Amino acid sequence: MTDAAHPRPIRSFVTRAGRITPAQERALATLWPKYGVEARAAPLDFAALFGRTASRTLEIGFGNGENLIALAEAHAERDYLGIEVHRPGVGRVLLALEERQLTNVRVICRDAVEVLEREIAPASLDEILILFPDPWPKKRHHKRRLIQPPFVALLTRALARGGVLRLATDWQPYALGMLEVLEAAAELANLAADGGFVARPAERPPTRFERRGERLGHEVWDLAYRRRA
Repeated sequence: MTDAAHPRPIRSFVTRAGRITPAQERALATLWPKYGVEARAAPLDFAALFGRTASRTLEIGFGNGENLIALAEAHAERDYLGIEVHRPGVGRVLLALEERQLTNVRVICRDAVEVLEREIAPASLDEILILFPDPWPKKRHHKRRLIQPPFVALLTRALARGGVLRLATDWQPYALGMLEVLEAAAELANLAADGGFVARPAERPPTRFERRGERLGHEVWDLAYRRRA
């Protein structure tokens, strides 16, 4: 995402090394060829990537991978692609995939904006999940928020007709901001009967961010939008 005052892309994340364990380092070195997806100039061939044709879910910013792994275990009939820029989380997921011998997950360690622009074909995804993205609470940082009209346009393009975009946040101002941006997207239909927020999906395991928010007394707001047929 760019603007006139910032000719370089404005990142929605800050790259930080984080604390990576020796096991995670080994996983990145040895398991990446099995589960990782390298950058490419052409859109991904999902049938070739997974060795089959199935419904596809993309999770953007999977963190430590709790939700991604739980969904992949519960829905072996679906294929999952996860994007995360922080290496410790990627290493943790690689270890979990190998331990559970899950074959329906592939992982990308790059900027989601660039991946959606270059590597995801139009109408190729059945579901996109964005759970607890960085709210960038300070007003001067709002330009870094992920959910903005240009990014929503990329998400919409990637969704198949009838595909669903699901989001969650524990930061109310960001929740209201996301609702405003998504309501302005003509090709997306809000699945909430009242045009607002939806109930928390029962199948979503609480992430560490959600549990932290609960300890701090934060409410969680969920959104769900379907791409119009």
